[in-house]
Amino acid sequence: MSSAGNRLRHKHYRLNPAKIKRAQRVLGANTETETIDRALDAVIAEDERNRLAYKANERFLKSDIEIRDVYGNLEQ
Repeated sequence: MSSAGNRLRHKHYRLNPAKIKRAQRVLGANTETETIDRALDAVIAEDERNRLAYKANERFLKSDIEIRDVYGNLEQ
């Protein structure tokens, strides 16, 4: 990434303080800014995991692998 894309900017948002405090505890952040930054990192990481899982699933489905029930019809 270029350094121009990493510049910090001052932004002003109207956010629910209870949500910020709860997220702060969950994320172990010291400040509200750190909380929001960590939350954004978590969302970005989750999106990447979801995209990778989707791609892996697509490859699996296209592989024509045969799936067998190794336990058979066990009676319960």
